[in-house]
Amino acid sequence: MPTVGRRRRRKRRGRWGLRTRLVFAFLLVALVTAGSTAALTYREARNSVLQATQDTAVSSFRDQIRQYTVQVPIDPTSLQFAVRTLAKLGKPRMLYVFAEYGTTVRVSSGTSPVSTVVTPELRERAVSNPHGSFQRVVKDGRPYLVVGMPVVIGVIQHTEMDTGLVMYAVLPLDEEQAQIDALVTAARNGALPGLAIALIPALLSARSVLRPVRELRSAAVSMGSGRLDTRIPVRGRDELADLAGTFNESAAALERSVTELREAETRARRFASDVSHELRTPLAGMLAVTELLDEDAAGLDPDTARAVRLISTETGRLAVLVEDLMEISRFDARAAELHTDEVDVAETIRRTLAGRHWGDRVATRLPEGIRARLDPRRFDVVIANLIGNALRHGAAPVTVTLTRETTPDGTPRLRTEIMDTGPGILPEVLPYVFDRFFKADPARSRSAGSGLGLAITAENVRLHGGTIHAANRTDGPGAVFTVTLPLGGV
Repeated sequence: MPTVGRRRRRKRRGRWGLRTRLVFAFLLVALVTAGSTAALTYREARNSVLQATQDTAVSSFRDQIRQYTVQVPIDPTSLQFAVRTLAKLGKPRMLYVFAEYGTTVRVSSGTSPVSTVVTPELRERAVSNPHGSFQRVVKDGRPYLVVGMPVVIGVIQHTEMDTGLVMYAVLPLDEEQAQIDALVTAARNGALPGLAIALIPALLSARSVLRPVRELRSAAVSMGSGRLDTRIPVRGRDELADLAGTFNESAAALERSVTELREAETRARRFASDVSHELRTPLAGMLAVTELLDEDAAGLDPDTARAVRLISTETGRLAVLVEDLMEISRFDARAAELHTDEVDVAETIRRTLAGRHWGDRVATRLPEGIRARLDPRRFDVVIANLIGNALRHGAAPVTVTLTRETTPDGTPRLRTEIMDTGPGILPEVLPYVFDRFFKADPARSRSAGSGLGLAITAENVRLHGGTIHAANRTDGPGAVFTVTLPLGGV
């Protein structure tokens, strides 16, 4: 493959090639795994920290409330002393304790008699549940554990007489939140180095996966360039090894098939060449005899004369076919050579028309002064075959137009167009007009042409380094054949 083509393909592939996608997928799996593990670990650790603190605080506060002796009616002064004592005895550390009695008495262990973190829902549950209730609350970004316990008459607790007094303990969870944040930081700091470390096996894995792919690509390019004996080394027993083995088996089968086809093609070409060569000698004698018979045909009876002329015509067709087969054989054997000379192209075309007596049936547009290095004999064959094809299968007048043009890269070219005014070429036939022995109309199987004229024409044009194109005219009925050749030859 050309270097420019490979460079353009790499540019299209960009940074999202197979290697990048494999590494990205590997890192994505590692990231998801690390993230999932970190998330589960964080959740369990967080729940464990909060649960331990919660259990300790709730159990300790419940025990303190059950041991608290209260006298009814409530004395605010004694209640103030009691909440401060309960606050100091709090576990796992000192609490903020608030007491609410009815709608009149509000005392606390702090400076504010009423807590802003005790929610209405907790108040409702604490009053209705003799065993109390608790709730985690976030206020102004700070987490708290709030415990609400109703107070029953202390000494005669077995009667569980509600006093109407409710105690609330508020425990800031700043220390627990700090521990949780430390866990998050540790998980994050551990995940990033883990991903960096995971990059190494990702690159190694991508390399091990891509090595067989690169070998397969190189082998495919090698086979595409004609080296059918290319094989891939098979390593291991995985799927990539199976792929390499399958490629080798397919390559071996293809090599055998191509070898057989080439041998068959070589035999066929040799057969056609040998047959054509062997036919030339007897044909030369037959042509000499038919020429003599043609000269004496006028003196023969009509039936014999027709038979003589038919033999002469068919012998001529056979001679043309043999010459065409010989010419095709030379192209197939890469034995065809150019013998170029600098010629006046317009004059060369005029000699072609004059030699075949086509001057009155062919219109020309041949500007003077256009010179090119061509093989005069092969160029004569190109022009003669195209004009003869136009006269046989198109309609006169046939027009030959010669022009000099310049390609976009500044290379001068010789352009020759042969147009007729016939019915044109069927669209489905156009791709095959230069194929060997191709005839668009099966009814013309006995026509004068061998079916090789246009194929020989195309080979001669390619030998000159040019191109040939067949199409239908756009300015009216008829077909147009365009031959483009380099002015300097090859």
